[in-house]
Amino acid sequence: MKIEQIIASATARAVNALYGVEVDENSCIPQKTKKEFEGNLTVVVFPFLRASKQAPEATAQQIGEYLVANEAAVAGFNVIKGFLNLVIAPAYWAGLLHEIDGDDQYGFTKATEQSPLVMIEYSSPNTNKPLHLGHVRNNLLGYSLSRIMEANGNRVVKTNIVNDRGIHICKSMLAWQKWGNGITPEKAGKKGDHLIGDFYVLFDKHYKAEVATLMNEGKSKEEAEAASPLMTEAREMLRRWEAGDEEVRSVWRMMNGWVYDGFDETYRRMGVNFDKIYYESETYLEGKEKVLEGLEKGIMYRKEDGSVWADLTGEGLDHKLLLRSDGTSVYMTQDIGTAKLRFIDYPIDQMIYVVGNEQNYHFQVLSILLDKLGFKWGKDLVHFSYGMVELPEGKMKSREGTVVDADDLMNEMEATARETSAELGKLDGCTPEEANEISRIVGLGALKYFILKVDPRKNMTFNPKESIDFNGNTGPFIQYTYARICSVMRKAAEAGIDYRKTDVSSVVPTNKEIELIQRLASYPATVAEAGRTYSPAQIANYVYDLVKEYNQFYHDFSILREENEAVRAFRLMLSANVAKVIASGMSLLGIEVPERM
Repeated sequence: MKIEQIIASATARAVNALYGVEVDENSCIPQKTKKEFEGNLTVVVFPFLRASKQAPEATAQQIGEYLVANEAAVAGFNVIKGFLNLVIAPAYWAGLLHEIDGDDQYGFTKATEQSPLVMIEYSSPNTNKPLHLGHVRNNLLGYSLSRIMEANGNRVVKTNIVNDRGIHICKSMLAWQKWGNGITPEKAGKKGDHLIGDFYVLFDKHYKAEVATLMNEGKSKEEAEAASPLMTEAREMLRRWEAGDEEVRSVWRMMNGWVYDGFDETYRRMGVNFDKIYYESETYLEGKEKVLEGLEKGIMYRKEDGSVWADLTGEGLDHKLLLRSDGTSVYMTQDIGTAKLRFIDYPIDQMIYVVGNEQNYHFQVLSILLDKLGFKWGKDLVHFSYGMVELPEGKMKSREGTVVDADDLMNEMEATARETSAELGKLDGCTPEEANEISRIVGLGALKYFILKVDPRKNMTFNPKESIDFNGNTGPFIQYTYARICSVMRKAAEAGIDYRKTDVSSVVPTNKEIELIQRLASYPATVAEAGRTYSPAQIANYVYDLVKEYNQFYHDFSILREENEAVRAFRLMLSANVAKVIASGMSLLGIEVPERM
């Protein structure tokens, strides 16, 4: 039983014994004692004053005396107003460290065949451009969330929906046909997604030039945009695609293939993956069918122009378009179709969409519509809404080619990691292969940690230089501490020291060691809270606090040079389990930790 539960149960017994009143143990759960006070756990006694009919200080004093006399885990206490600060017996903490040491899956709950099946959608790229910084935050959040949900005992299916149809795709295709001269990724020496992205930018450049010319001839901006021959051609290409024109479809399949190869390379490098990928070109017709089914059942209605709508005024919203008058679908229709296919493929208990906060309204509507259409998880779908990410220079625009590609960003992060590590001497003695691997792990770790440590709901600015710092709340700081502990454990092994073969039962932990064990003890609750709130930031900041605490311990206490064999073994056990939890927490963020740095 966790110490918090032990104290809560004992406190409830104390209130009953002292005042003859039964209280809910949940009202007795202690919190961690503030650093400025002596103690490990604090019980707030204000909820018990009605029962005690005494002042807070007197109530706390009486409960404290009862706990010292009747609960072996409590060694002492002090009272600050209505706060009862309890000192937990050192022997308890030593026993708890042994329990943690014996649990290879510490902090995690194992899934069973009966566990809830949670589907998580993330990434959602367009096939007209490479993945960019915004996609990086999306992918890292989605992948980390999938790891956290698994750690909480759920079965998880990771999915991606690729936006592979629409006018934006036709723009890249048309530009390639007009100005590509048969270029391929192989001929260009470029990843396919980057090559296609270049043509998307090229289309916009020519389109803007056309619009400017037409405006110079006296047309308004709206008239010029409507009259643009290039945009007219793109719309005609989309019409032909939707009609199944094989010539257009052939180019579309070829260019999408180039993009998928590029995406796969980026995903592998980023360390994210998917169990199932859906394509909007395959789901939009399914959505149309489902909407027409809803029309027959009276869930939707048709206007005079033939368009199909949903009346959501009863839910405090407005009327939502689902099929245009020409029968073509909108994004909402596609999402309904994707939901239908997913529900056929998997018995989903919960659906989580990782999509930016600009789509909050969209998912509010989607939840209502899916519920009306009979999807059991529709009402409770989760929109994991996150804020935008920018660089210090400001916003990015795909059409103008000012977006930071994910690949370029990862290249920069690895190069900066190599440069910084070399300056600090952390690559001394490394082979070129080892230096490359450390630079990769540190660079990507810095990128992932900097993004994931921020509350997902907040907008953020990603600063590459700030993220690679071996001091402070950064990935490299955590990775270096892990490598430092690995170095200690290697030296112990080389000296023939195995802490598991030494009796440490006589060791009385110091206050600093108790603080570390208490922090380790809170890891399972942190994992559970991160799953409940869908927040990788909870894990990131927990690991940072643990590492900060350990570094103070490392600075103040001898480990391998400690002469007392039992104390030395105890500190090695403590260090090994700090390293275990660091690696575990970082794995939930999708971050590797190097054993040498």
